[in-house]
Amino acid sequence: MPLFWRIFLLNAVVLIVATALLLGPVTVSTPVLLTEAAVLTVGLAAMLVANALLLRVGLAPLQRLTRAMNTTDLLRPGHRTAVDGRGEIAELITTYNTMLDRLEDERATSSARALSAQEAERRRIARELHDEVGQSLTAVLLQLKRAADHAPAELGDELRQVQETTRASLEEIRRIARRLRPGVLDELGLASALKALATEFGGPGLTVQHCLDPDLPELDRESELVLYRVAQEGLTNVVRHAGARRAELALRRTQGGVELRVRDDGRGIAGADEGAGIRGMRERALLVGAELTVEPRTDGGGTELRLAVPVPARFPAHVLVPVRPERKSVPSTIPAVVRRSAPAHAPPP
Repeated sequence: MPLFWRIFLLNAVVLIVATALLLGPVTVSTPVLLTEAAVLTVGLAAMLVANALLLRVGLAPLQRLTRAMNTTDLLRPGHRTAVDGRGEIAELITTYNTMLDRLEDERATSSARALSAQEAERRRIARELHDEVGQSLTAVLLQLKRAADHAPAELGDELRQVQETTRASLEEIRRIARRLRPGVLDELGLASALKALATEFGGPGLTVQHCLDPDLPELDRESELVLYRVAQEGLTNVVRHAGARRAELALRRTQGGVELRVRDDGRGIAGADEGAGIRGMRERALLVGAELTVEPRTDGGGTELRLAVPVPARFPAHVLVPVRPERKSVPSTIPAVVRRSAPAHAPPP
């Protein structure tokens, strides 16, 4: 029955009962007696309570739908309102659930396109840093070495200091290029890439341990890239915000796929709102149907990040990873002394 007719009939029943009482044997004296006033008050109160209860029962599904609308987050998909009630209410809930399905699909598609463009731009910037800025600094190193060899002793020492500063700048540019484009992920695989991340983020103030299962299932490139980027962002948050001294990076095989875990012993999230970094990780998790959880550790201070990735991925975003560009070989004209001073493409696994 439509909602209009149900509300109309509920009110009609109340009015009919009131009219029947007036036409019945019940009479009202002038002035009104105390007993008659009590009967009228009790009857009015009973009709109001009955009307309120009937409306509460009839409109309860709408209230549940309102609460669901206020708490829905497209970055936490899968939650749907139970279809109850009748008529327009059930149709409204069904339409709302269908709208959520469409919005989540559109959000996943748009996020895949945006992240694909982001990955392509990172590759372009990393390639330019490596090929253009890196080659320019390499040429500067050659010129400085030549000038230092032919300069007087005092000037030669200064030129060698400038040479070391230039070499450190070249190392930093290559490090930035590696973070922008995880070439080690394409060349050596996910396990070696995660080990390189642990080595890169470790330092005097932070010890990063890695624990990777040797029998990991075969993952597609999209899932590997999502796991790598989430681990990278998780360790970045540890360095920037946690103030931790120890962190753990683990990748384990589960019954339905793999689970990435990043833990630290820092100050914890302490009920803080999610920033752009965590929301970005949630968007990446949606691309492969993964589930991301960020919560305080139960065994002490710190934060624990878990990413459960199904195998195979439920929503593979094939446009996420651009086609792997061909690697350019290092020109053989660069002297051996310069090539030895440059780090390898990635730390050894």
